Amino acid sequence: MSLTPALAAFKLAFQLSPIILTNGVAALVPGGMLPVIAITEALNFPLGLLSGGENIQLDDFFANYEPLPGSNLIAYEIGHYPFANQAVAANAVIAQPLKISLRMNISIRQPGGYPSKLVTMTALKSVLDQHITSGGTFTVATPTRLYTNCLLIDLADVSDRSSKQVQNTYQWDFEQPLLTLAQAQQSLNNLLGKIASGVPTDGSLSGASPNVATGASPGPTAATVPVATPLTGAGVSGLSGNQ
Repeated sequence: MSLTPALAAFKLAFQLSPIILTNGVAALVPGGMLPVIAITEALNFPLGLLSGGENIQLDDFFANYEPLPGSNLIAYEIGHYPFANQAVAANAVIAQPLKISLRMNISIRQPGGYPSKLVTMTALKSVLDQHITSGGTFTVATPTRLYTNCLLIDLADVSDRSSKQVQNTYQWDFEQPLLTLAQAQQSLNNLLGKIASGVPTDGSLSGASPNVATGASPGPTAATVPVATPLTGAGVSGLSGNQ
């Protein structure tokens, strides 16, 4: 049975390549994104995957993914520490990182599939290790939500012992942190902007500059003293190197 364009797009986005590497090793890729299918189907790329070859079947791809039950759509925790008053304590909730898990099913369907599986999994681990150590993140696509800026925390073998094929299933565990690198950089830029304009600050990394909020003019900038300028004070002559 032939696939409709809509069904083919659904399978590609959510079943065959729902994991996208962002930044890290994908920094030099146009758009800064590298789909996992580019790694697991690297052997098929010259055979027509990119050119739309007629012999490429979606059911013959290396891996098939599915989201696992238990992934978070919303995650909050009730505050249990003392608050200023009971009214605040009754409504205190703290946002928690979201956790997303995918199951990767690998089935050997063709002769010579085990050597190909070894090569593919070795390449996948190598790319993931390099991507993570270089600060890369992941985008995880599910039918209900697109999780961005995720961190990969575990990739483990969870194979079913009833299957005759060993190491046929792997579980990907991701976590979407509360603070992304871009958000942290923006907060740091806000603080540095306050310091550069001479505005008093309590050291907080969040919030806009008071100059923007109140319309006040920037305060005086800190004076700099050239290294070669003699230091003088009230009634104290400059120091000379000849003394």
